[in-house]
Amino acid sequence: MIVVTALLGLLCVPAHAGAAGSAAIGGRASASPSWLVAQFPAPLEGVAPLGDISRETLPLNDGWAAAGGGTTGGSTADDAHVFTVRNRGELVRALDGGSSTPKIIRIAGTIDANTDDDGDHLDCADYATDGYGTAKYLAAYDPRTWGSAKPSGPQEEARQASAAKQAERIELTVGSHTTIVGLGDDAVLEGASLQVKDASNVIVRNLELRDAYDCFPVWQPNTGGLGDWKTAYDNIWLRGATHVWIDHVTLSDKGHPDEREPTYFGRNYLRHDGLLDITNASDLVTVSWSRFADHDKAILIGNGDTATGDRGRLRVTLHHNAFESVVQRAPRVRFGQVHLYNNRYVVPADAHDYRYSVGVSTESAIHAENNAFHTPGHIEVADLVKSWNGSALHQSGTLFNGYPVDLLAIYNAYNSGSERDLTADLGWKPTLHTKIDSAAAADRAVARGAGAGRFP
Repeated sequence: MIVVTALLGLLCVPAHAGAAGSAAIGGRASASPSWLVAQFPAPLEGVAPLGDISRETLPLNDGWAAAGGGTTGGSTADDAHVFTVRNRGELVRALDGGSSTPKIIRIAGTIDANTDDDGDHLDCADYATDGYGTAKYLAAYDPRTWGSAKPSGPQEEARQASAAKQAERIELTVGSHTTIVGLGDDAVLEGASLQVKDASNVIVRNLELRDAYDCFPVWQPNTGGLGDWKTAYDNIWLRGATHVWIDHVTLSDKGHPDEREPTYFGRNYLRHDGLLDITNASDLVTVSWSRFADHDKAILIGNGDTATGDRGRLRVTLHHNAFESVVQRAPRVRFGQVHLYNNRYVVPADAHDYRYSVGVSTESAIHAENNAFHTPGHIEVADLVKSWNGSALHQSGTLFNGYPVDLLAIYNAYNSGSERDLTADLGWKPTLHTKIDSAAAADRAVARGAGAGRFP
């Protein structure tokens, strides 16, 4: 009994579901080797206590990810595949190349994806290779001399080689039957792009993911008529992924906001792509109690109007999420059946580049209910929705600056003559969902409880 008691502070989480009776956990750096950390993680200190959630599974009926047997992540992992990781090297080893072995990965403290094998930080200059330089790239592809052709030649080749070096460090593949959770209330994954590709049964919870910063944006001369900069990385990218639960995460550009980047060729030199993209026939996804903040393009569901293979897929539930200072795509949807309920939208008073919140695109079917919007005076109700070849949007219970509004009727009236009316007939009705609160009650609850480290 004495030996067992002495080991309680070191042993991995017991193989049982739920948080009841589990010990408080937190985060502190450790020099222990990875194999020892996996088997016997050191006691963690310095953060507010938070019950162990690493073996919890998606509750019954909690959105689309609850369909077809639900989403359990790595809850069945044996003790040899429960890891506590504190740096990029340990995280990469725990991910095991995206293997489908059931695994639980617990992130302690801040992990910087832009680090070398010795744990030293890497910046953009460390990735640049083959003579790449921003000034050289700008000189080579200035539209006044290069024209409208797609960039090619030595500097574009050098950009691609440099980008590949960065991608090797920051793109992290997540395999099937994996749970990734943050320990305590300060777990951060910085500079990384979590990629769930052709994998199933994945859970990501209680984690801040920030600043998936692209060192090498590409110039696209014909985008939008005037050209634009395109970046490569989403904080989380689901491609062909099924049964995914993302809960109590915070996603943002924290550290490097795009608005502070310079303007080249008359366009903002963007460094970030999406916060969460759900594409390539991904399906059965629930995103709950999460915070999307300080970003341009938040959530893309369906990546192309011609991707007809997405029909019947892209079924996503978004509930009790906060969208704060987000310019657009909250979400933008193609093809998918999306249940959007009890979310909170906040557009700051000084917003000058806000475009829309809900994007209705090709063959999308969005069922929006009891969502609350807070905007400054220059933004009107009709601005909340944007349609690109969309046809349907069901809405009910919408609050706009505290007042109930009929979002669909106002949108149609405002855009009559310039865009085709949207119908409320989606052809489907959500059946998988938790309790749907009034927009006012959800607004207050989300303000208090959405995001990493904010479990009740």
